[in-house]
Amino acid sequence: MKTAVAGGTGTVGVHVVEVARERGHDVVVLSRSAGVDLVTGSGLSDSLSGVEAVVDVASTRTVSAKESTAFFAAVTRNLLEAESAAGVGHHLALSIVGIDEAPHGYYAGKVEQESLVRAGAVPWTILRATQFHEFAGQIRAQASFGPVSIIPKMVSQPIAAREVAERLIDLAERSPAGRVADLGGPREERMAEMVRRYARAIGARGLVLEVPIPGAYGRAMRDGTLVTTTESDHGLQTFDQWSAAQAR
Repeated sequence: MKTAVAGGTGTVGVHVVEVARERGHDVVVLSRSAGVDLVTGSGLSDSLSGVEAVVDVASTRTVSAKESTAFFAAVTRNLLEAESAAGVGHHLALSIVGIDEAPHGYYAGKVEQESLVRAGAVPWTILRATQFHEFAGQIRAQASFGPVSIIPKMVSQPIAAREVAERLIDLAERSPAGRVADLGGPREERMAEMVRRYARAIGARGLVLEVPIPGAYGRAMRDGTLVTTTESDHGLQTFDQWSAAQAR
């Protein structure tokens, strides 16, 4: 099966590419390093020849609703247009648990992405997942000022990026299914405590301060909006198991 992965060099994208190749897929990576600009659409048409399914795990680093919406709208429109022209029969998008209850900041772009996918002509599947284990290290790097890390007060349910990738390829090998069951990690965690444990695992020192973010965006982080319900599926690897592996 020929499968294209949009954002195939990112945090989850590298795992999607790896899993797909392990299962014998002919994989096309859609990224700038492979000569494809998802935002402008440059290089897309030639890359989708013979592709049966496109897995979109492209992302951007911003907390601006305007920037996020512009990015995901451009990428999604370009992908769907190119897929339709190439005869691709399945578009899979990775989204985030709880975004319709928290359509703010970065999540505003994911809401727009889902809306475009649903309205598009290409048969689709949307999988919503919780934050990856890697998010603790990413947010620590972005929010550290010298020896102090300022971490937003947040309830998370971290999941292994590899397990998300495995679920996405499972879905790619099936018929388009619309919105499927959400996928979350095995247990809930406080983000600040995750950052502390991650820092200890990699031998880093410093003070971690937990700070509530004001407004609706911050409230969604704190009140459990971004974790799964009892009707969701759950991964197996815990955050501590993942952290321990980073120290090796």
